[in-house]
Amino acid sequence: MSLEKSLWLGGTDNPQAKMRLFCFPAAGGGTLAFRGWAEQLPEHIELRPIRLPGREMRIGESCFDEAITAARALASGLQTYLDKPFAFFGHSMGALLAFELTRELRRRGDPMPLTLLISGRRAPQSPLPREYFHTLPDEQFIDTLRTNYAGGTSEAVLQEAQLMALLMPTIRSDFALTDTYTYAPEAPLSCPIYAFGGEDEREFEEAELDAWRQETTSNFSMRMFSGGHFYLNQPSQSELLHCIGDVLETHLELHR
Repeated sequence: MSLEKSLWLGGTDNPQAKMRLFCFPAAGGGTLAFRGWAEQLPEHIELRPIRLPGREMRIGESCFDEAITAARALASGLQTYLDKPFAFFGHSMGALLAFELTRELRRRGDPMPLTLLISGRRAPQSPLPREYFHTLPDEQFIDTLRTNYAGGTSEAVLQEAQLMALLMPTIRSDFALTDTYTYAPEAPLSCPIYAFGGEDEREFEEAELDAWRQETTSNFSMRMFSGGHFYLNQPSQSELLHCIGDVLETHLELHR
C-alpha cells in the first residue's frame, strides 16, 4: 500500500528514509500546520503530518472529542506505517494524542516510537485549572483563540464570520477532547521524552511542562523557546526544527 494514499497522513513517501516523524496538530489544525518542515529536517527523515477526521479531505467525517477513542483509531490507522524507526511530535492537543497513542501501541504490543516530542501542553496528570473553553459562546470562544492561542488562527480568519462558522465545529470538538480529558495512571513509558514550550505561554506554567518527566523511565529534557503558545510557527520555528533534527539523529544512531 502506498503511504501517499492514507487518509491519515500528509507528506510524501520517501523509500530511502531511515526514520519517520509523525506530527500531530493543535486543536483545529491539519497537515498544513507542518508545511515547510520537511525541508528543514535531515533528508533521511520522512515527515508525516497526521490528518485527523473533520478536516481537509476528511471534512465530512465526525471529529474525535475523546482522546482514548482517537488513540485507538490512530493505532489501527497507522499500523501499516510503523515498519521503520519512527518518532512522534505533538503540539498542544497533538501532544496529548501522541502520548495516548504511544500508550495504546504499548498495550497492543506494537512498535514504539524511539522518542516522544511534546510541545505546548501541560503534563497529562496536571489538572485543568480553568473553565472548559469548548462550551463558551461563539464570541468568547473566538476571543480565547485570539488571546490565549495567538498565532494559531490568523486575525483575518477570526474576523470572517462565515468561515469561522464552518471551522467552529471542528475546533470545538478538538477543544472538547482536551478539556474533558481524564488521566488514567499507567506505568511510565520507556522511550525518552523531550518537552518544548514557549516562554510567554499563557495556558500553563513551566513546572507543568516539566512534569512530563514523570511519564518516562528513560531520559527527559525540556527546552523553552521565544514566543507564546504557537512559538513553533514564529518566531522560533527554525530553532525548534534544528533541535528536533539533532534529537532524531541521536536516537536513530542509538537505534542502529
